[in-house]
Amino acid sequence: CEDCGKSLVGECKLHGPLIRAKDRVIPSRARLTLPHYLTLRVLELRAGNQQILGVFAKKVIQKRTQFGPYVGQLSTKLTCYDESRLVLQVLKDGGKYFLDTPNEDCGNWMMFVRLARNQEEQTLVAYQHCGEVYFTTVKPIEPHTELKVWYAADYAKFMEASAVFIKEESDICPLSPVAKEPADPWICSSCRSTFSTFALLESHQCIPKDRV
Repeated sequence: CEDCGKSLVGECKLHGPLIRAKDRVIPSRARLTLPHYLTLRVLELRAGNQQILGVFAKKVIQKRTQFGPYVGQLSTKLTCYDESRLVLQVLKDGGKYFLDTPNEDCGNWMMFVRLARNQEEQTLVAYQHCGEVYFTTVKPIEPHTELKVWYAADYAKFMEASAVFIKEESDICPLSPVAKEPADPWICSSCRSTFSTFALLESHQCIPKDRV
C-alpha cells in the first residue's frame, strides 16, 4: 500500500481495496470484418451465455451482390459444429478440406450467416470458385431482413447435400469473383441518394432525412 508503506497480502485493511481498471474489450476479427451496411443481432441466449447471432441488412442489398471469400482454417475434420450454420468444404491441391472456424478470431463475418430452412427465407447462395467459397444474393434484401444461405446446385453435389431451395438462374453465380454492376442506379434506403456503382453505395455514410 503506497499510503501506509506496507507490503500486504490482499487489500489494505486501513485504506481499502484498489480501484480496478479494466481493459477495453476489443471486437473479434470476424466482427471487425462486418460491412457497415450489415449488423449482428442476438437471436437467442443459451446456457453459459452462448449467443446465437444472425446477420441482418441495414440498407437495401441488390440481387447479384457477391460476398467473400469465406475465411476459415483448412482442416480434415470440423472442430466446431453448429447445426444452424452451413458446413463448407473446398477442393485444394487435390484434397477436400473443411473451412473450420473454431472461434471468431480465425474467420470473417460470413461465419455468422445462418442456413436457410426453406425457399422463402433464403437470400444467399454459397458456391466454390478457385478453391474459395463465396456467397451471392439471389434476390434483393430489404432492411431488417436476415441473410440466410444454402448451397448452389453444383456445390450441393460437391457437399453431398440436398438440392437448393431456390431454382437457380444461369447468371446467379459469376464465373469470376467480381460481381457485375447493374445498369440501374444503386439507391440508399435511408437517404434515397443514388450511386452508379455498388462500391460507391457501400462507402456512403448517409444521414437519414428525418435526422438532418
